[in-house]
Amino acid sequence: MKLGPRLIQHLAALGPSILPFADAATKELPLGRLMRLSLFQVTVGMAAVLLIGTLNRVMIVELEVPAWVVALMLSLPLIFAPLRALIGFRSDTHRSVLGWRRVPYIWFGTLLQFGGLAIMPFALLLLSGDTTGPMWAGQIAAALAFVLVGAGLHTTQTVGLALATDLAPAHARPKVVALLCVMLLVGMMVSAVAFGLLLADFSKVRLIQVIQGTALVTIVLNGLALWKQEARDPNRARDAAQPNFSESWAAYAGQGLARRRLVATGLGTAAFSMQDILLEPYGGQILHLSVAATTALTALLAAGGGLGLLVAARWLNRGGDPFRVAAAGAVIGILAFSCVVFAAPLGSTQVFAAGVSLIGCGGGLFAHGTLTASMAKAGPEDTGLALGAWGAVQASAAGLAIAASGIVRDAGSSLAASGALGEAMSDPSIGYLIVYHIEIALLFATLVAIGPLVRDRSLQPASRVRSLSALSTSST
Repeated sequence: MKLGPRLIQHLAALGPSILPFADAATKELPLGRLMRLSLFQVTVGMAAVLLIGTLNRVMIVELEVPAWVVALMLSLPLIFAPLRALIGFRSDTHRSVLGWRRVPYIWFGTLLQFGGLAIMPFALLLLSGDTTGPMWAGQIAAALAFVLVGAGLHTTQTVGLALATDLAPAHARPKVVALLCVMLLVGMMVSAVAFGLLLADFSKVRLIQVIQGTALVTIVLNGLALWKQEARDPNRARDAAQPNFSESWAAYAGQGLARRRLVATGLGTAAFSMQDILLEPYGGQILHLSVAATTALTALLAAGGGLGLLVAARWLNRGGDPFRVAAAGAVIGILAFSCVVFAAPLGSTQVFAAGVSLIGCGGGLFAHGTLTASMAKAGPEDTGLALGAWGAVQASAAGLAIAASGIVRDAGSSLAASGALGEAMSDPSIGYLIVYHIEIALLFATLVAIGPLVRDRSLQPASRVRSLSALSTSST
């Protein structure tokens, strides 16, 4: 029985429609090579979960390290966030005898991650005081370990995104961005489950094994990600006049609406990040959810984020403006935080769950839109600088927002409990609600910042990215 040509055509299109990223592959960047390249995002997600989630809990509960010391250690990786623009610029202008630009930076970033993870468990044991070693040695070693991991993480992600932009044709970049973001979520979810299972029967020896196993997995996966990705170009080894960072930054920030794009990215990222450490306590303290139920919030948030990334990829591939996608994410975020706010007076876990899912969806749309815009505006010689600037703003805004949310929540709760805000605002949820209202205000500010960007005709919709080669000399 012969199949009709129309039926064969429908069957051929079935694969990409079921597998959302199957059509992200191109002749220049086949699916196998693209999936292998995305492994660097898995290790970034793994390191983030280890630092912010697993070690945060283990240091405070099992190792009995003072909370202020833990907070200080976890903030150390943010020192390198503002340097991502410089790292990206260096990878743009790097001259290598072997003819590589990106590979040396990703590899040395990987070595920094490996080194930090290799010494971290022993530093934490010294820090816990359960040894004969001096406390100051543990503090110095732990600080060094967190700094090394942070520096390696930011270096690897910044230059890895730049390499992906170099390799992906312009018309495929929206789907490549979505795939890279999804792989980050996959790395976070899989490693969170794995760390939880491996440390269920906690012992200090098991902690050492888990962290050093993470170091080994990091160097193996990043090595696979780099294998035969960047072509060697002997011309890069020649001595030639190179612009310095200040000149390149002035040119980058002085063209078009680059500064407004960074402001919009920072405001939106801060708005979606303030809730990171508050959703689970809010669900437990205010809505009286069980530990299992609040843990499931992470899955809801990730599922919403994945949905947002898929919607953004399809929207952009059909001709959407990246900043309209980001603005849609901000609007969904306003609705999401409104649901979270109303969940307390309504006492509704369903409204809260819907709000959490919408936060993930809005955040996915916003992140995809702003990152795609940065990729689209980056020229072949300033890709690292453009993506480094995006990463620097995004990481710095997220870190500052998370720190501020804890301070604002505690201050608001203290004022409410003391009666300083009046009898009507003495509920235990007031501290949380103040933070959520600030996030809504930041999202409205984000929309104000995005408005002129949508009207900026220098950035073409993603469906027209086949013509982006003519625009590639313009900077973000």
